[in-house]
Amino acid sequence: MAILTKINFLISLVFGFILLQSPQTGGLKFKGSEHPINQRTSYDVFGNKQITFLDHFELEFNLSLSTATEIGYILRIKNRENGRIFNLFYDGQGDHLIFKFNEEGKSNLIIANLDRDQLLNRQWSDVKISFDLTGQSITLSIDDKIFSTQKVTLVDTYQPMILFGKSDHIIDVPSFAIKDVSVSGKDSYDFPLLENEGNIVHDINGTPYGQVVNPDWLKNYAYHWKHQATFKSEAIAGANYHPKRNETYYYNRDSIWIYNVRSGQTYLRVFEQKNPVELILGTNFIDTIQNRLYTYEVYYENPNDGPTVASLDLDSYQWTEESYEQLPTQLHHHGSYLDHTDSTYNIFGGFGNMKYNKGFYSLDLNEKSWSKKEEFTGDVISPRYFSSVGYHAENNSLYILGGMGNESGEQSVGRQYYYDLYQVNLSDNEVTKLWEIPWNNDNVVPVRGMVLVNDSSLYTLCYPEHFSESSLRLYRFSLKDGSYEILGDSIPIRSDKITTNANIYFDKGLNNLYALVQEFDDDISSELKIYSLAFPAITKAELSNFPEEQKDNTSFIALLIGSGAIGLGFFLYHKLKTKSQVTEINPSENGDLFRIPKMEPKTKPNSIQLFGNFTVRDRKNRDITYMFSTQLKQVFCLILQYSISEDGISSQHLSHLLWPDRPADKVKNSRGVTINNLRKTLSELEGLELIHEKGHYKLILHETAYCDYVRFLEIISSHEVAAHRDEFTQIVSKGKFLYLSDDPLFDSFKEEAETKLEPILILEIEKTYSIESYHNTISLTESLFHIDPLNEIALVFQIKAMQKLKMNEEAAIAFRTFAIEYKRVTGKEFHRTFSGLTS
Repeated sequence: MAILTKINFLISLVFGFILLQSPQTGGLKFKGSEHPINQRTSYDVFGNKQITFLDHFELEFNLSLSTATEIGYILRIKNRENGRIFNLFYDGQGDHLIFKFNEEGKSNLIIANLDRDQLLNRQWSDVKISFDLTGQSITLSIDDKIFSTQKVTLVDTYQPMILFGKSDHIIDVPSFAIKDVSVSGKDSYDFPLLENEGNIVHDINGTPYGQVVNPDWLKNYAYHWKHQATFKSEAIAGANYHPKRNETYYYNRDSIWIYNVRSGQTYLRVFEQKNPVELILGTNFIDTIQNRLYTYEVYYENPNDGPTVASLDLDSYQWTEESYEQLPTQLHHHGSYLDHTDSTYNIFGGFGNMKYNKGFYSLDLNEKSWSKKEEFTGDVISPRYFSSVGYHAENNSLYILGGMGNESGEQSVGRQYYYDLYQVNLSDNEVTKLWEIPWNNDNVVPVRGMVLVNDSSLYTLCYPEHFSESSLRLYRFSLKDGSYEILGDSIPIRSDKITTNANIYFDKGLNNLYALVQEFDDDISSELKIYSLAFPAITKAELSNFPEEQKDNTSFIALLIGSGAIGLGFFLYHKLKTKSQVTEINPSENGDLFRIPKMEPKTKPNSIQLFGNFTVRDRKNRDITYMFSTQLKQVFCLILQYSISEDGISSQHLSHLLWPDRPADKVKNSRGVTINNLRKTLSELEGLELIHEKGHYKLILHETAYCDYVRFLEIISSHEVAAHRDEFTQIVSKGKFLYLSDDPLFDSFKEEAETKLEPILILEIEKTYSIESYHNTISLTESLFHIDPLNEIALVFQIKAMQKLKMNEEAAIAFRTFAIEYKRVTGKEFHRTFSGLTS
């Protein structure tokens, strides 16, 4: 028995060591009160398993907080035997963050008052709740802060039910994330949360334990690039990222957009004095120490007497002219780095005047002048552009990756793609070629920046720039030998114009990579898209890897004893897949236009969601919404709208709606390109067909595809809402129709949907209340508020349903919220009282 205990301990140690060293990213993100009630996340750690602890037990997990919602319950701990409940409540509304540990329904036991900035600036905080069952005390620790309570009456045997997020009647949930959950006493139960799909949670050995409702697995954020925001400028603009402020800047001569990637807030600042530099390429850099954004143009083809370099104070947003000097030629797609040690900004390579460049130019920020650097020794870098450049402070070295050009520097000679890496030691300016690797795939070029987080590898985005519709992929190259891996999925980029560019940034505080993709239509107007990816990023194979249950350890024990090998630990992986059951239904209108499966509106492959956030999932159930640019979304929704109400939309009408002021020849070309792009994007789904016949574009949905709005129309046209009430409620409670799609082109589509929806909602609210389906009543009232925020019918039934469910505090909050909104909109006090509504 003692031998087996030691062997099991050693096996656990090996598995624990491997997990500790593994680069895998795990965790669970909770959808909070910013989402409808039935979409909020809940996690039951032990599920139906009854785990007993004697004398003491401890719950530990890593917690990441969001500013999306600032109040609510993080978790509840129930005792299965006596029903006693403790909860952890979070309040982030004030200057400090407050955690309250309570005995539910009775009293507050612990108040933890913490520094707001310190906690929110950390990506993860360690939270530990310790129950001393014999000592009759509970301790709460958050990072290095310890809070405890004494003289709590506790039984010496505990069967905890540990519930994170929404549970029972507790629906007020903040937005937060957890990882590395551990519950320990005499025995330890560890849940790394390495899943990427499904509702089942496994422990470190792959044994299934708990369940999650509405999970948002963090592992997906390390593979799927998340589209965060899009901005447009009709004038030439530049873009950059400030990692110390978590802010993206997108500026032209008149104004600057500031987008905070952490909070999601956007600000527009109109300059008091115009940007003094006439923008041609919008090249720029940020001095994070001085908090200044520098915009510069190295060359003007036409005479220009104005400044070529100016800096923007990112606190006052005032411009300062810095330099009037130019370089001898334009340098498209040069690489660059800022050297704080000598206050210089340095650029390498570039293309202009039909020549590739190999020179280094330096802008002295103190002297405000450009100079060419000539004093390099060692290997020679051939002329090129589209190179990626990065600075590594640990060895004071510059790294230059790839690009394209030729040895002569003359464009007429032809170009070749480079897959090599040079190191420039800035201490002695010696250049060393580290490697050159063979390349048998499509030719690609890197973006101008790279990420260096250690001395073993670099990260950058690469793409085949010679295709109009291309894709950026994240590459991790070894600094030693050039071996590489492709991480994450792709980011679309339209690369027709030489001014189109992309760049990559690393925010160490948030532990995220950010990609800025700036696409130009005509070398003047541009669109900036911002994407994020959790770091460290993972490969496609790693996405679905998590430990499989170890059913028999005999072979492991024999191997361990026989060979004495310690490094035997490994993971077996499997991917959970679910198959949807579908039933063909023909709507009463439009005949054979749509054949739609009957589905629960959860995440399903080949689906389009129009209620709430516009969302599209492909045949592999991946979220590909980011592939829909604003224009593609416009075209898709217009064609869908007219496919439902008419026999499609004519080419002329589509052109008039999208390009009302363009000449006919240019409109035809734009329409053709846009339709082709839409077809290409829709090819990621099965069962969705875009056809063109009799001069009309039309969408046909076959049985393998699903659209929540079309399914909604089927239900209401069947006049049997009661038979599909749960499905109907789930569809409409996801949020406002085409939420966040504010383009006027969507107005008629929204009006059509809401005109159909509002009377049915009122009728269903009354029916669900009469049959005592109070949860459905509450969900439906929220949907009615999306259409009419001041609807008194919705308010009355919402409050009454909440009171029937003993949600008295929530009912009072709902009334106060309504009254505040009523006064904000009308300027008058709400004319009814809470008691009057409930009597």
